[in-house]
Amino acid sequence: MLKHLFQSTVWVIAMANAMMGQQALPPLPAPMAIPKPALPTDKPYAAQAILQGGIVMPLYPEGSPFVNADKVKIPEVYNMSQAVPGRISSIVSIHNPSIEIHTVERGINTGAVIILAAGGGHRTLNVGGESADFVSYFYNFGINTVILRNRLRSDGYEPRTDAVNDALQAIRMVRAYAKEFSFDPNKIGILGFSAGAELSAPAAVQFAEFDAKNASGPFGGISSRPDFVGMIYPGPSPFAQGRVAPGIPANVPPAFLACPGSGDRVHAIWAMEYYNAMLMKGVPNIEMHLYGNGVHGGALTDRKGIPMGTWQLRFMDWFRDLGFLAKSGVPTKAALDVEEFIKNPPKIPGSAR
Repeated sequence: MLKHLFQSTVWVIAMANAMMGQQALPPLPAPMAIPKPALPTDKPYAAQAILQGGIVMPLYPEGSPFVNADKVKIPEVYNMSQAVPGRISSIVSIHNPSIEIHTVERGINTGAVIILAAGGGHRTLNVGGESADFVSYFYNFGINTVILRNRLRSDGYEPRTDAVNDALQAIRMVRAYAKEFSFDPNKIGILGFSAGAELSAPAAVQFAEFDAKNASGPFGGISSRPDFVGMIYPGPSPFAQGRVAPGIPANVPPAFLACPGSGDRVHAIWAMEYYNAMLMKGVPNIEMHLYGNGVHGGALTDRKGIPMGTWQLRFMDWFRDLGFLAKSGVPTKAALDVEEFIKNPPKIPGSAR
């Protein structure tokens, strides 16, 4: 035993001597290409790309009545991750709303476009987890993506009007430039998370009103109707209890909804209210997943392996089934089903047969 003790002591002394003689590691280099907001100028604020290669376009031209002339020059504020250098977790101070376009390689391009509407309770725009992370994910399926930077209640705007207008303007703007970006103009939709779903839900039913009010200008005559909508752990829709429910247009787009159940009860109820309104009318291709476990938020994260952590796979099943991953220019099942629904609407339950 004394022999082993002696050997251990010798080893410890040898290691200590080696460490005392070891040179310090070279210092770590600083992170590169950290995104920063643009500096203020005497022009409307120019939003900067969140991700490399993003093409950023303001939603409204200079002098537009849609924006606040007193605030439009104020720079955005980035809230950066404390753990991941260069990762923008969220953005506030959005006074000149914009879209950031990310295209895919020609060989895999389906022509489909998903406009990503992040949540944040209308206080911040959580563009990290609920927008930027999806660009590469959807790229793998040949889907182009657009990050929406809409205005927030915390900056003095009304989500039901200002932010919804931003979403509808984004849809018709993307459609207007479909040829330039090799997009299929009949495969443009919006996927919203939490407060962002409070934009995708009304976009599905209010597009005709928006188009009628904004029939002039360079985008006049271009439809803001989304070809599909997604609502992930959604905020209240236009069909929420206590609101005056709008009419459901005959060409309302298909919808995908996903939410935890009792662990996110109020958002699950809001999801059911939208789903039930569409189901009562017999709208085709409305799909909802309510999971037994999970809490609010999470976006693409695995959530320690619970089924809610794979909602994006269910979305892709639905998306593929409706024909959005087919070759660009081929009519989708979604579009054909809408046409059939318009021609032969199902009878409302309880009505005369």
